[in-house]
Amino acid sequence: MKQSEYHNPVLLKETVDGLAIKEDGVYVDVTFGGGGHSREIMSRLGTNGKLFAFDQDQDALNNIIEDDRFTLINENFRFIKRFLRFHGIKKVDGILGDFGVSSHQFDVAERGFSTRFDGDLDMRMNQNDELSAYEVINDYEEEDLKRVFFLYGELRNAGKLARVIVESRSVAPIKTSVQLKEVLNPFLPKHREHKILAQIYQAIRIEVNQEIEVLKEFLIQTQELLNEGGRISLISYHSLEDRLAKRFIRNGMFEGEPEKDLYGNVTVPFKKVGKLIVPNKDEIKINNRARSAKLRIAERTNM
Repeated sequence: MKQSEYHNPVLLKETVDGLAIKEDGVYVDVTFGGGGHSREIMSRLGTNGKLFAFDQDQDALNNIIEDDRFTLINENFRFIKRFLRFHGIKKVDGILGDFGVSSHQFDVAERGFSTRFDGDLDMRMNQNDELSAYEVINDYEEEDLKRVFFLYGELRNAGKLARVIVESRSVAPIKTSVQLKEVLNPFLPKHREHKILAQIYQAIRIEVNQEIEVLKEFLIQTQELLNEGGRISLISYHSLEDRLAKRFIRNGMFEGEPEKDLYGNVTVPFKKVGKLIVPNKDEIKINNRARSAKLRIAERTNM
């Protein structure tokens, strides 16, 4: 699999600019994929700089950068602190995350991520994981399916979707994308079919890959890993991820508000850098995946 098949990295310049790269700094790209963002970071590092990248997808190993300053770690970035310590790294100067599914994963039919192809119900970012979309659709209790569709797909008719799936699978297992679409057809009006299917697939994918839990675990670890003045540069593609990133940057928490001192002041681990950045029309025209991207940048404060 060639790097070019992963398509263009989203908001490339803006995301790497946001890290304010120091030539001799230590940086982490937690979503390596085709390596586009990593290559841009490498182009700005000096001989003493270092870049560590994470990707749990075996396919990403084909895009490794042959450079002594670069290390690719074939693991989920929820374990970022553990694996950086294994490599002797306790502090870093910047962390980049481009969340969601890569264009490559969407474009490989047998991975089961896309509504465009018929393929087995899979959706595993790490192909060694046991839980796939097949188990979610065929083994989850009706209430659990309802929870997945409501929380992660933000679907108002989550209960009806769960019920029809449970009824259908009692006759025969639902094995492929086409079979799932046929089961859900009564809830897919032609003018909104693609949007609703995308929400359903998003919900299943988030559940399979524990994306919300992974993102929370990762963000919490960035507080300890970043040097004072170090930056995080985070791209999200749906409101669930973006809300988490926004709240975490604002107050270091996912729920509630930070405690105030006697004078009404709060101490938070990050300060926002600039405003929310979204792709321009030209980038969206070149790379349709960029259309829903939102970039947030923040700097580690001295708490």
